[in-house]
Amino acid sequence: MIAATTATLPAVMLSSLALAQPAGADARPSTIPAMLAAAMEAQAAASKAGVIPAASVPAAVPAALQPARVTPSSHRVVRGDTVSGIAARYGLSTSAVLKLNKLKLNSVIYPGQKLKLTGGSAPTPRKAPAAPATTGGKTYTVKSGDTLGGIAARHGVKLSQVLSWNRLSMSSIIYPGQKIRIGGSSAAPAKANPPAATASSRSYTIKSGDTLSGIASRHGVRLAAVLSANRLKVTSIIYPGQKLVIPGKSGAGSAVQPASNVTPLVPSSFLGFTYPPAVVSSANKNKALLNASPVPSLAQMKSIVADTARRMGVDPALAMAFAYQESGFNQRAVSPANAIGTMQVIPSSGEWASGLVGRKLNLLDPYDNATAGVAIIRQLIRTSKNLDYAIAGYYQGQYSVSKHGMYSDTKTYVAAIKAHRKNFR
Repeated sequence: MIAATTATLPAVMLSSLALAQPAGADARPSTIPAMLAAAMEAQAAASKAGVIPAASVPAAVPAALQPARVTPSSHRVVRGDTVSGIAARYGLSTSAVLKLNKLKLNSVIYPGQKLKLTGGSAPTPRKAPAAPATTGGKTYTVKSGDTLGGIAARHGVKLSQVLSWNRLSMSSIIYPGQKIRIGGSSAAPAKANPPAATASSRSYTIKSGDTLSGIASRHGVRLAAVLSANRLKVTSIIYPGQKLVIPGKSGAGSAVQPASNVTPLVPSSFLGFTYPPAVVSSANKNKALLNASPVPSLAQMKSIVADTARRMGVDPALAMAFAYQESGFNQRAVSPANAIGTMQVIPSSGEWASGLVGRKLNLLDPYDNATAGVAIIRQLIRTSKNLDYAIAGYYQGQYSVSKHGMYSDTKTYVAAIKAHRKNFR
């Protein structure tokens, strides 16, 4: 290593350090630093012994010869990256990277995006968080796609416990490779007083998969009333086990809006077909949640689909053709059939896709949505007699195509996908 003491360097090596000059340098002799000059004199004096006396050599390599840690000006985002993980990799603080790129804690980054690492005010070095003072328990290494709620559920503990054990808050960012403590004896933080429930209100315990809009709809109250009663915002994070106050129907500002006066976000019919009320209700809940959540732009979503297809061994042009035909790369798209997101995957097909990739997929997540759609495309290609039948299966259903053949609108769909594919090549 260059930082090792030069007392162990051979005499020839130290001599070359002192005398070597760049090619084309001025022929006039340059001034030799006193430190190196002394070493050269000691070398000449001890030429017979062939060793430079240790007392004549500095204990460390001169600072001018030591390599400095250089932070690149930018970083190209790859699949699985997080802002906090990128900051940690280069010894920066997350807040500095966010500020430099004008991002927020809930901003979405995507593969291919370039993040600035230098420029403007000097970034603050990132300090490693102090390890929680706990005893017992075990640790879990965060993987790409993990959430604190998911980690807690997987280990059969409460989210509040995981936050306490690791001195985290609901807004904390976790990143792949981070160690999360599961279990321990650290003192639980004092719980904040929950919003007081009035005589006409009631309490609801959040379950996995719940959304604020869905809870409000289920109890026949407005979303704004639930948010107000619980001092929450549309962007607030909720978690299983959390208690919510459901305001009463006569409470001020929480009167129920008659269903007949509500303009649905998703209509009940499409192309002349009317869908069951339960399906349309679920579609409206998903649409409301996506409308309230940050999602990638159309260009970003196009990149996510292409990147996912490459990673899964599917022609990116074909995957982008499906995404363009289904939604125009719009992750907020939801159909009356409750087909969700960019790839327009219905929940039952999402369960199938989850089985294909070996993990639970969240269709509201842009990356998981792309993964679900590409997984289905890949499976249809593998099990259909040709590409046309595979494309038709995505639209009409593989079993229906095999039993009834392609309907006229299915043939139009297949032609459209093939045309889009050519355009994306």
